[in-house]
Amino acid sequence: MEADMEETISLKELLQTLRKRLSLIAVISITAVLVSGIVSYFYLTPIYQASTQLLVNQEKTEQTILNYNEVQTNLQLINTYNVIIKSPAILDLVIKQLDLDLTVAQLNGKIVVGSEKDSQVLNISVQDPSADTAANIANSVASVFQKEIVKIMSVDNVSILAKATVADNQTPIKPNPQLNIAIALVVGLMAGVGLAFLLEYFDNTIKTEQDIEKILGLPVLGVISTIDEEDAKTASRHSARTSRVRGETFGS
Repeated sequence: MEADMEETISLKELLQTLRKRLSLIAVISITAVLVSGIVSYFYLTPIYQASTQLLVNQEKTEQTILNYNEVQTNLQLINTYNVIIKSPAILDLVIKQLDLDLTVAQLNGKIVVGSEKDSQVLNISVQDPSADTAANIANSVASVFQKEIVKIMSVDNVSILAKATVADNQTPIKPNPQLNIAIALVVGLMAGVGLAFLLEYFDNTIKTEQDIEKILGLPVLGVISTIDEEDAKTASRHSARTSRVRGETFGS
């Protein structure tokens, strides 16, 4: 029973603390949301993404039935192709072809190569502040790789499955202002609540008779109420008038 009472009191105190510091929590949360929105909309550079797909074919034979070993070999080659696509042997040619003012390392950082599990399809994704540039780089990487892989590995089993295109009114993949604002709101609320409890923890001032009972462990026998100056003057005039009336009464 006592434990339940203590838990109830603790919960009540927590709610009182939150209510007392509600304005502080609101200010911190609103500030976080405003800063996040301003930074997301006005300071972060929009990044667009374009993707193309390559198909790693089985080598052409006269057989009409797919050779399982050939398919497995092509699947194993995909990991090798992932490395070759982002190698200087390919990216140097892409830079020259598009006349890019980038180093191989910078261009490498814009490209992501991947494939679905047990799939012969390679996905080449490029991110850039310009949607057109991202599409041009993706298509150039695909075409250069398709030509150069014949020389590098003496194979001709790569086909371009889909070219990168730029859609009308294409939206950037990042930043995501709505997500950033939502995260900022959650972080602001957590920071505000944490600061509210921290200030309450370090606040040792005595404000109510309950604080006295809690600190001293003694019951409060009486409370002296606060009287403002105007009430004191009114009470003084009333007392003087009462005394004068009594004096006149006794004098008569």
